[in-house]
Amino acid sequence: QVKELVLDNCRSEDGKVVGLSSDFENLEFLSMININLLSVSNLPKLNKLRKLELSDNRISGGLEVLAEKTPNLTHLNLSGNKIKDINTLEPLKKLPNLHSLDLFNCEVTMLINYRESVFALLPQLTYLDGFDADEQEAPDSDPEADGDALEDEYENGEEEDDLDEEVIDDEEDEDDDLEGEEEEDGVDDEEEDEEEDGEDEEDEAEDDHPCGQKRKRSLEDEGEEDPEDEEDDEDD
Repeated sequence: QVKELVLDNCRSEDGKVVGLSSDFENLEFLSMININLLSVSNLPKLNKLRKLELSDNRISGGLEVLAEKTPNLTHLNLSGNKIKDINTLEPLKKLPNLHSLDLFNCEVTMLINYRESVFALLPQLTYLDGFDADEQEAPDSDPEADGDALEDEYENGEEEDDLDEEVIDDEEDEDDDLEGEEEEDGVDDEEEDEEEDGEDEEDEAEDDHPCGQKRKRSLEDEGEEDPEDEEDDEDD
């Protein structure tokens, strides 16, 4: 019940597919990147295969085998192979579900009007080399990649939220500190005003009531006697 099989870099000595049989009939994804393939003639019948990766090999033709052995193919990657002519791609017409074809780094891409010619030859195609006929890039359809992107976005969102909360907390702390300083300044100013008012009242009291001088004068008056009283005492 194998649905995905990756044979990348498993070099083929004779340039043909080796080891695959009808036992892999449930395959939906097959990758044979850089295995020195010259031909796909030995490919078994894979009716359920949807995506086939054949990049970085030496395939130059024989694509009619794909139409016969993988009739439901939707994605085909032939980048980095030896495909030189548009006519080499003609057998792909028989793949009605093929909507993504990659020929990057193939000589055929150097031809004049290459993209227009391929889209005209294979009208079922939606994307060629990752872009549609209007040069719009193909969306990433890899579920795992999409999941990673969502996780990264979620983590970044949490980090941003944490940063926002920290900034808000810092601003609140700064506001509290400023209010505390203003209150302390207000208390200090009131105390200073009260002290100054007290000193002024004491000074005014001293000026209005020179008690010290009055007391001194009264004592001096008590110490002096009337001369007439002294003469009366002598007569007696």
